Amino acid sequence: MIQAVLFDLGGVLHTSAPSQEKEQSFAAEALRVLAENGMDLAASPDDFLAVLNRQAKEYKKHSELDCKELAPSRVWSEFFLKDFAVPEEKLIPCAERLCYLFDAKRKELLPRPNLRETVRELKGMGLKLGVISNILSAAFVRERLALYGVADSMDCVMTSVETGIRKPDKRIFLAGAAGLGVPASDCAYIGDRISRDVIGSRKAGFGLVMLIRWDESEKKDAHLALPENEPDFRIDDLKE
Repeated sequence: MIQAVLFDLGGVLHTSAPSQEKEQSFAAEALRVLAENGMDLAASPDDFLAVLNRQAKEYKKHSELDCKELAPSRVWSEFFLKDFAVPEEKLIPCAERLCYLFDAKRKELLPRPNLRETVRELKGMGLKLGVISNILSAAFVRERLALYGVADSMDCVMTSVETGIRKPDKRIFLAGAAGLGVPASDCAYIGDRISRDVIGSRKAGFGLVMLIRWDESEKKDAHLALPENEPDFRIDDLKE
């Protein structure tokens, strides 16, 4: 019997849309943070973005190979700012801030319709609720939950940056279930990606797997749309 529901954040509790204005603002603020911490890169926002976007793709490939999340200072030193040869020790004081800016400020973030109502109704049914998210910033998920008015309803927040484990590794799903004190077989997971959410929660033995539709996620995982990867349910809106 399902006793708990765990959500992904990006793609599920909110979606995102590209924004050139936000990208430029993010780049300028990140460069300012770096300069304030003794790292003046002498780069324009456009040049900084070009390097960062290329290196972020490299980090994504790297992290998907072993499902490990590096500490923020290592992410920025070894990948994001690799071209600028910034030593990790200089980044330690500001790495979390940079990760927060990267997660929160580059795109327009749009909470899903009916988010608050859905969470309230699930909580009213006596279900335990939580979040499992691949994310670079430890502060970002909790800030978003508070902003969307659902933080008090979440009994567990499990992030890759805090565990060092990225989805689809089953261990982060099992950690989420353990954090709620519920067997994995009695947990439901709602995600948007076959590659991370369906495959990972299935490996962890979750009792119910749901996929909420988002065009961007479906395009990325089109090659995985196979019968063996089909979730138990596909939904278009959280109220479902």
